[in-house]
Amino acid sequence: MTADHDRPAGLAAFDLTGRVALVTGSSQGIGRALAEGLAGAGATVVVHGRDRAKAERAAAEIAAATGSPTHVSTFDVTDAAAVDAGIGALEAELGTPDVLVNNAGIQRRNPIADFTDDDWHALLATNLTSAFLLSRRVARGMIARGSGRIVSIGSVQSQLARPSIAPYSATKGAIVMLTKGLCADLAPHGITANAIAPGYFATELTAPLVADEQFSSWVRGRTPAGRWGDVRDLVGAAVFLASDASAFVNGQTLHVDGGMTAVV
Repeated sequence: MTADHDRPAGLAAFDLTGRVALVTGSSQGIGRALAEGLAGAGATVVVHGRDRAKAERAAAEIAAATGSPTHVSTFDVTDAAAVDAGIGALEAELGTPDVLVNNAGIQRRNPIADFTDDDWHALLATNLTSAFLLSRRVARGMIARGSGRIVSIGSVQSQLARPSIAPYSATKGAIVMLTKGLCADLAPHGITANAIAPGYFATELTAPLVADEQFSSWVRGRTPAGRWGDVRDLVGAAVFLASDASAFVNGQTLHVDGGMTAVV
């Protein structure tokens, strides 16, 4: 990141050349699109996932498509010791990431009366605890350097609820407040923390919902844009929040939802 007096202007402010960006859960879906978008803006991207072979394929495809260097990491984002070791290994090779995107997430569905303890704890660990662990660990190096960008992925469920996903909504609502708390702690050190709240996006994980015409019809009718989101719709927001263009944007949640949260 650059100091205020020599911050680039215009489109140059969106240039991520020379920055290292770690995107958790980026071997597929939204994370994969964000990783490629950041690489396309010039960043050296670390593709992260649980399946190393899958992450390596994604990294190779991103490098081929963008010409930017890529790396792979597969540590467990829900385990503090694994996060510490994983970030330590990245720091030894690349330095502390300039950009952290907390994207790893899962979904579990059940009416609240039938929701299991295991599913509750899995949602908390993957959707919320991972963002805390990664942000805490990476923040140490960002503080020492005096700069950094943390972007966490929320959801329209950060502020809107639907039947059968109350625990998921709880984790995504908490992401918004974690983001504000990170801003309070880290802004004095030249670090920004913001969130992106996607609406309904067509991905590998939502394919059954996309294929359900009744549900898809509801999404199209509920969304002013009249369609499901395409993962590429999220790239501009991610590049903006990762770059010098958003240097004075902090603690905010940017909804990328085709207008869903703007209307009743």
